Amino acid sequence: MSQIQIQEQRQEQRLTQTISAQQLLQAQLVELPIQQLAERVETEMHDNPALETLTDDDEPWDAAPHEADDTPDDDYEAQREREERSDALDAALQNIGRDDEDLPVYHGGRATAEEREEMVYADSASFYDQLLEQVGELELSGNDRYVMEYIIRSLDDDGLLRVPLDNLCDELAIYHNIDITPADMERLLKMLQRFDPPGIGARSLQECLLLQIDRKSEEQSMKDEASGAASPAPSISLRSTLSLMRHIISDYFDEFTKKHWDRISQSLGLSQSQADTVFAELRRLNPKPGASMGEVVGKSMQQITPDFIVDTQDDGTITFTLNNGDLPQLQVSETFAQLLKEFQQNKQHLTRQQKEALLYSKQKVDAAQGFIDAIQMRRRTLTLTMKTIIRLQHRFFEDGDEAQLRPMILKDVAEKTGLDLSTISRVCNSKFAQTRWGIFPLKFFFSDGIVTESGEELSTREIKAALRDIIDAEDKRKPLSDEALSAALVSKGYPIARRTVAKYREQLGLPVARLRRTL
Repeated sequence: MSQIQIQEQRQEQRLTQTISAQQLLQAQLVELPIQQLAERVETEMHDNPALETLTDDDEPWDAAPHEADDTPDDDYEAQREREERSDALDAALQNIGRDDEDLPVYHGGRATAEEREEMVYADSASFYDQLLEQVGELELSGNDRYVMEYIIRSLDDDGLLRVPLDNLCDELAIYHNIDITPADMERLLKMLQRFDPPGIGARSLQECLLLQIDRKSEEQSMKDEASGAASPAPSISLRSTLSLMRHIISDYFDEFTKKHWDRISQSLGLSQSQADTVFAELRRLNPKPGASMGEVVGKSMQQITPDFIVDTQDDGTITFTLNNGDLPQLQVSETFAQLLKEFQQNKQHLTRQQKEALLYSKQKVDAAQGFIDAIQMRRRTLTLTMKTIIRLQHRFFEDGDEAQLRPMILKDVAEKTGLDLSTISRVCNSKFAQTRWGIFPLKFFFSDGIVTESGEELSTREIKAALRDIIDAEDKRKPLSDEALSAALVSKGYPIARRTVAKYREQLGLPVARLRRTL
C-alpha cells in the first residue's frame, strides 16, 4: 500500500513590528551615560569623514538651565511633537546640496578646563579620608588622635554616629587595649562635631539639625561683629529666625518630623510670614551631612559622572542642566556637502566613478545626519524625563529627605512624558543626577508604594525610613520584635503587617531583635 503524503498549505496573517536603523541608533544613544557617549561620538567621527566638529566658538545650545516645573502636564505630548517636527530632517536627496547655514549642527557644549574642574562628581579621597584630613589640623595627643579616627570610622555613610559611646569605649578597651572614659569620648566627639560639613558626628537627626542651626548662629554672630552696628535690623531678624528654629527642633521635634506646621505655629504664636520664613529655613537643613561630602570612591575606582546637574534655589525653584562633558559640537562636513551639490548640478554627465563617489558621499552624509539627529533626540528625551522626575519628586529635591520620595514607577514617568516605557527604562539605566543633597542614580527616585484604607499613598522608602528610625531609637537592652515594630509603625500611620516588617528589615540589613540586643 502506497503511502500518500499530503502537504498542507496554510495562509496566516501575522502582525510584526520592525525597528529601523535610526530608531535602533536612538535607543542605543539614549541608554549611554555621558562618558560612554563621548567615546561613541569619537568613534563615529573616526569612522565617518562626513561628520566633523565646529571650529568656531558658538554658544552651546544646552547651556541654559531647564525649569523643572514650568510646563503643565497636559502640554508634554504637544511639546514633544513640536520639538520633533521642528528638528526633523528632510529626505536625503532633498538635503543634498543645501546651503551651508542649513547644515544640521549639534552643539555639545565642550566645557572649558575651569568648568570641568568645578564639576567634581566623585572625590579622589573618600568621605572618611576628608574627615581624617581635618583631624590632622588639630593638636591632639597620640591616644586622642587614635580615638578620634576610630570614631570617624564608626560613622554611618550619612555622617551620623549611631553606635553608643559606651560601646565604642568597650570596643577600644577590648580590641585595641585603649582605656578611655565616656566623658573623654564625649569631649572628642564634640570636637568632631565642629568639623565640616555641619551636622557631622551627630547621634540623631535632632542633634544633627541642632548642630547645623548652632553653626549658622555662630557664623551670623561673627558677621555681626565684623560689620558692627551699621545695619542691625537684618541681623536681628535672622538671629530671631535661628532662635525659633532651635526652639522648634528642641521642643517640637515630634511635631516637626510629622510636619504639623499649623500646630507648631499656633503653639509659638507665629504670624504667617514668620512661619513661612522659619519653615523654609528648616527645610534647607541637611539631614544627611555625610552625603554632601561625595561618594566613597578612590582613584583606582571608577568615578561617577552625573548626566544631570540639579540646582535647588533658596526660594524652592528647581532647575537642571544636562552635563555635556567633553562632547564636541558636531556638523556635517561642508566638504562632503559641497561635493554632493556639485554632483547634483551635473547629474546628466556623471561618469561611473563619479556616480560611485556620489553614492558613497550620500551614504556618509546620511549617516552623519542620522547620528546628529539621534544625539538631539537623546537630549530631548533626557530633558523631558528629568523634568518629569523632578515634578513628581519635587519635595525631595527641596528638602533632601528620603522619606519625602513619593511612590513612582517607570510607568508613571512614561505616561507623563508620552514616551515609551522601554525608553524611560533606558534613560534611567546607568545615569546619575547631582543634587544639593548628593549624587544619586536615577533609579533611586523610583519606588513602589501601598495605599491605605483612607486612600493615602505611601512610599515603601518612607516606611523603611520610619522603620529605621524606630529601631535606632529603641532600647538596645530590650529591642523590639517584628510584632512590636509593626505595632509602632501602625501607631505612626503606617499599616504594615509583621511579615512585611521582617522583609523591610532584612532589606535594610538590620538583624532580628535578639541580635540587636546589647548589655
